[in-house]
Amino acid sequence: MTNLAAFLVDSAAAQGDRIAVRHDGSTLTYAQLDDVSARVAALLRDRGVQPGDRIALTMPNVPLFPVVYYGILRAGGVVVPMNPLLKAREVAFTLRDCGARIALVSPLFADEVAKAAADTGTVCLVTEPSAFDDMLRAHEPMPGIVDRADGDPALILYTSGTTGTPKGAELSHRNLATNTATTAETLLQVGPDDVLFGGLPLFHAFGQTCALNTAVAAGATLTLLPRFEPRRALEIMARDRVTVFLGVPTMYAALLHAELPEGFDAHALRLAVSGGASLPVEVLHGFERRFGATVLEGYGLSETSPVAAFNHPDRPRKAGSIGQPVRGVEMKLMTEDGGAVPPGEVGEIAIRGENLMTGYWNRPEATAEAVRDGWFHSGDLARVDEDGFYFIVDRKKDLIIRGGYNVYPREIEEVLYEHPSVAEAAVVGVPHSFHGEEIAAVIALRPGAEATAAEIREYVKDRVAAYKYPRIVTFTAELPKGPTGKILKRGIVVPGRQDPAGSGRDGLVQAEGNGARDSEGGGQCPEVPGDR
Repeated sequence: MTNLAAFLVDSAAAQGDRIAVRHDGSTLTYAQLDDVSARVAALLRDRGVQPGDRIALTMPNVPLFPVVYYGILRAGGVVVPMNPLLKAREVAFTLRDCGARIALVSPLFADEVAKAAADTGTVCLVTEPSAFDDMLRAHEPMPGIVDRADGDPALILYTSGTTGTPKGAELSHRNLATNTATTAETLLQVGPDDVLFGGLPLFHAFGQTCALNTAVAAGATLTLLPRFEPRRALEIMARDRVTVFLGVPTMYAALLHAELPEGFDAHALRLAVSGGASLPVEVLHGFERRFGATVLEGYGLSETSPVAAFNHPDRPRKAGSIGQPVRGVEMKLMTEDGGAVPPGEVGEIAIRGENLMTGYWNRPEATAEAVRDGWFHSGDLARVDEDGFYFIVDRKKDLIIRGGYNVYPREIEEVLYEHPSVAEAAVVGVPHSFHGEEIAAVIALRPGAEATAAEIREYVKDRVAAYKYPRIVTFTAELPKGPTGKILKRGIVVPGRQDPAGSGRDGLVQAEGNGARDSEGGGQCPEVPGDR
């Protein structure tokens, strides 16, 4: 029997006076976090919550998030974290699909959740500071924590898709506890003296496992930033003497280009971790030069709790690689028909191990499609070298097939990031009457930098095979991003009437919808002679 909340109980017993969570001038010690979360558990039990009941949680990165998160777990409930920016229609789908009994929501986002709860019969509890504090004080802390079986759900994370509806990845207490322990002990190697940067959204798997749960398991401090902004992040890193920075590639790019505050000192920083998307090698090296900390790239998905592979700190690192499978996890590359892929060739990443979800909530068919013979099919394409290091090539759905030849957007994006004027870049395929798909690059320039489409095209053309360079180049002030800061290619629509030889600065039309894993990949291909 186990419960993910045991990490908090153990750390509070060992070092109750240490700061667990900080948000600017507001702090919670481990003893305080333990006490208040136990009161939340008592409140939930008083409201009739039973083990296994789903409880929705909608909050930004503030100290109340871990209070409620661990309170739900202590009561034996299943946490259903939701993006605070969702609208009522989207919230209602989640509440209805998981059968949420109660929704605990920050006042900032209460209107949309309340509308949704009214339609689904979910009880909406708004955590208005004064009233909610009074409510908690009226309850004595619930003693102990509810025992749960290893395979019982602790969390349901809803993943999105352009086709169909979101699916809830069901993660067990064992999934999350083992992945957290692996992250704390073998990957970040953190202890009570560490300070982890908490700028990743806590409603996301990356932020929960690698920041919140890892910090609590290690008895470390998590310093929160509700909305990522480069200058604020730099101020927090210096003020709180952050030792471990956790971020996604767009955060690294933003910090690399941001002006450093006067007197900035980040000597305490010893490690930076990147995930969520591929980190351009040029950005990785630039961050290391500027901040003097090693950057380790890892890989995972909501369905894998999330960490599946990592560049381990006690092994040689390979820049541009997502590393090797972590403790308790196996990975391999597979062909479309489930066969093995020879070393050096491209295949789809398949994963199995203690981190793998128990399935999609109430979606047996979707689960059977994603998990075959015990292996989760990720939809990500990669190569593995002779040392067992994996290199992401691209998402299956992002693969561009131009004239029958495969073009992996990440390869072209790596080249674009080497251009001195480029701050952010995304490469996508657009329909073409002759080639099937044409390659388009959408670029945000660095502040004060200039470049033309023709210049960008020539720069890439000089560095890759002729069939790979982008014939279409457009510019935008900023690329669309998801809640973690990851660039959303599904939000990019290249203007339909585009002259591939032109150099105009076309804007972007943002499309609604979510990403899916439904495109078919293909094999490698040689350069096309004469394709200019």
